Amino acid sequence: MNSFIEPRIHYILNRKEQRKKLGPYQPKSSEMIEKSLQALLEAEGIANPTIENVSRMTGGASKEQFSFNLSCKDWTAPRPYVLRMDPAEGIVETCRLREYQLMKALQGTVPIPPVLAVDAEGDYLGNPGSIAGFVEGVTKPSNHNSTSVSGIGSTYGEFANVLAPQFVEILTKIHNWQDWSDHDISEFVIPKANSREAALYQVDQWSTIWRTDMEEPVPLITLTEHWLRENAPICKEPCLVHCDYRVGNFMFSEANGEITTVLDWELAHFGDFHEDIAWIVQKLFGCVDEAGNFLVCGLMTREDFLAQYQALSGRTIDSTTLHYYEVLNAWKCAVMDLSSAIGAGRRSNSHQDLLITWLGSAGAVFLDQIEKLLLKVS
Repeated sequence: MNSFIEPRIHYILNRKEQRKKLGPYQPKSSEMIEKSLQALLEAEGIANPTIENVSRMTGGASKEQFSFNLSCKDWTAPRPYVLRMDPAEGIVETCRLREYQLMKALQGTVPIPPVLAVDAEGDYLGNPGSIAGFVEGVTKPSNHNSTSVSGIGSTYGEFANVLAPQFVEILTKIHNWQDWSDHDISEFVIPKANSREAALYQVDQWSTIWRTDMEEPVPLITLTEHWLRENAPICKEPCLVHCDYRVGNFMFSEANGEITTVLDWELAHFGDFHEDIAWIVQKLFGCVDEAGNFLVCGLMTREDFLAQYQALSGRTIDSTTLHYYEVLNAWKCAVMDLSSAIGAGRRSNSHQDLLITWLGSAGAVFLDQIEKLLLKVS
């Protein structure tokens, strides 16, 4: 076991090796989902739950999702919920218990769906899963035609000016959240302050994933791993990072442009805030406006984003550290695309096997990005 892998992550990665053998993927009917939900909710102490209108949800590249209505004898009306469940294998392996703990702890701090229950080992659902409230909103304007995958490449048009300041404000609230000692986040490890642990936790985790899921050797992946270890920056004050905060992972109301919720907390951990900044500014998540300007997540220029974040958060972005995490993020994406995605698709272990196999082709895009980034510091 590498010295900088969180125990729960180490367990999840080992568990994945066993779950790989559960395929190929077999779709579950609405009746099967309803029965599983009934068992889970009763085990959670919800008396006489009535589950209706189970419906498979589209979107996403990693988790299987269903919407449903839940009624209980003490409720005056049914409430909508979303079941988020692991496939046997996917583009990324994460922990439903960690995600549940964090979302529960963050209630009231940032716009986030309310959580109801978690089945950490799949004892009731058959696969690990969690239940959260359904939140109204859209991930992109409904009048914009788009064939984007997972929100990538979406544009916000007239909503951009309204959404941009909220986007930055919510990010600063995530990074400035400090009262984690008041909540159960027992499945997380917080790196030591003024150390290189924040970076090394990520390098060790993703290098383990690469060695486990690798389809074929890629010299640039190995070279980059060595560079990341040798150049790991000191993180003065670790904080919560979302790690997938971007276009497509927040919803907003078209009535007033207000962000209603932030989605997909599965990769969140405690680390260096530069990791989130570097993730957000990736070209993959942006677009070019009519004037030819690149817009970060379709919202604002890179310069505006960095300036607004620093002004609002009180933090100073270090350009060398930011560059390091741009390399690390591109490397992580290349690892996902060139190992886990291809393998899960090849073994037909995911409900999204065609999509994640197609995403495997993006590995070359990230290798090109890594090369360009490393050449800047060579």
